[in-house]
Amino acid sequence: MGLNEFHLLKKLLDENGVEYTVHEHDPVYTSEQAAKVRGVELKTGVKALVLKTSNGEFILALVAADRKIDLERLAKIVGVKKLKLASPNEVLEKTGCEVGSVHPFGNLYGLQTYLDRSVLENKWVNFNAGLHTVSIHMRSEDMLRLIKPKLGDFSKGR
Repeated sequence: MGLNEFHLLKKLLDENGVEYTVHEHDPVYTSEQAAKVRGVELKTGVKALVLKTSNGEFILALVAADRKIDLERLAKIVGVKKLKLASPNEVLEKTGCEVGSVHPFGNLYGLQTYLDRSVLENKWVNFNAGLHTVSIHMRSEDMLRLIKPKLGDFSKGR
């Protein structure tokens, strides 16, 4: 699981001349574990959360790893009554990845992607690349350019 998604992501980055590094590491399941194994600040991580709308559709929401998502605020941006986290089975079905390994390129999953502006506070970002054991480090501006997400302010905490 996830290996095909990793190869599709690498292909997209290579075809678009993106400068990035791949980091192989022990399996990580939380943002805190990922930052530690990568040797980076937590805030440079990107959490990619698959959400289900009250209309039954799925979207991908991206927030900086040191923040929490405000589902009510994002629901207003999306234009739905309610949002909830997708179940582990729904995440696997929609992305081919396990919870915690989903990469932020929702366009490769066919999911409308929403990016919280907190992610763009960092010049460089880090994220799991479809696997719990592989991360990518790249410029946030390149990620923004390739994903073409809808931007918003829907995170809280720090």
